[in-house]
Amino acid sequence: MKFAVQINIMPQDALLDPQGKTVENNTSKLGINNISNIRIGKHISLQVESDNQNTAEATVKEICKKLLVNQITEQYEFTIKAIKT
Repeated sequence: MKFAVQINIMPQDALLDPQGKTVENNTSKLGINNISNIRIGKHISLQVESDNQNTAEATVKEICKKLLVNQITEQYEFTIKAIKT
């Protein structure tokens, strides 16, 4: 089976997000004053081929922990859906 995966990686809540803060500080220069708490992260789309959803989820967690996410500074969440053929 194939699974479509959407991964969102964001800075840890307790850490300052310099990119988000820079964007937030510049919104007022554009005349946009009603935006706050901007946090900038990454979105990754991929497909996993696996026998079942549990194994696919384990694969996604492994790639996140070992390759995609710096667990000291980032957190992640993902959604996974079977692709109908």
